[in-house]
Amino acid sequence: MTEIRDLKLLVSLARNRHFSRAAEDCGISQPAFSARIRKMEDALAIPLVRRGNKFLGFTREGEVVLKWARRLLNDTEGMRQEIDALRQTLKGKLVVGTVPTALPFAAHVSSRLRKTHPGLSLELQSLSSRQIDIRLNDYSLDAGITYFSEADPDCTESLYKEKYVLLAPEHLAPRSSGQARWSEAAKLPLCLLTPDMRNRQFVDETFRSIGASPTIVMEANGFTAVLVQVSSGNAATIAPKSVAETYFARQNSVELDLVEPFVTQTIGLAIKEQTPEPPIITAFRHAVHQSL
Repeated sequence: MTEIRDLKLLVSLARNRHFSRAAEDCGISQPAFSARIRKMEDALAIPLVRRGNKFLGFTREGEVVLKWARRLLNDTEGMRQEIDALRQTLKGKLVVGTVPTALPFAAHVSSRLRKTHPGLSLELQSLSSRQIDIRLNDYSLDAGITYFSEADPDCTESLYKEKYVLLAPEHLAPRSSGQARWSEAAKLPLCLLTPDMRNRQFVDETFRSIGASPTIVMEANGFTAVLVQVSSGNAATIAPKSVAETYFARQNSVELDLVEPFVTQTIGLAIKEQTPEPPIITAFRHAVHQSL
């Protein structure tokens, strides 16, 4: 029977993608680490790892074992957390994937969670909605804050609606305050997220719906680089209002609500069902609801 400590080795190898680094992470020598992986393969009578001069990834069977290893380790961690909760000393770490547009909300949740449970920590990873879905299913994420329309409806609840604004340097903005039409935004040099991000796909769909062809001068996979372009006066962008309010300094720039059409996207909380639910997940849910 494979032991819990061996499952931890497998998960560490998936995280580090390197035998020596994974061995160091687990506090054992590289030869001992490799020997225990081979012993696990012998016990299960299947190859788990593709080997060459370096780690090449997991076999198809190895991916299945890795998924269950994460689930079993999550259950073990849940048991420990429940015992800690009885002592009122809840401790642990949550790994949460969030679409870039929801990062301000996720950061607010993290602060609220830490105030209530100082022993908990939150690792936020900026991911596409597709990546969040994949990693929830292989148990490498504890939760996801993602687009509701892109998530599994059986394990996702709606949280809030994203509203969109045009952010533009003063010399590019169609007016100094109020609203802007999507057709006006299409005429400006735009810096947008990359096409693989759901936010960008949503923006493209909206432009197509009004028959507009936007002028895109730059793309980035995060809003930091996008907003730098606006601040420097090189381009305008379309962003959720929450992103604009959290990250964007309005000096020498203009924020206009986008209309014609007025559109929103629903952000949701996705968590795979677990029975019983680990206390750390329950605490996270509570922090999310308090942050709305």
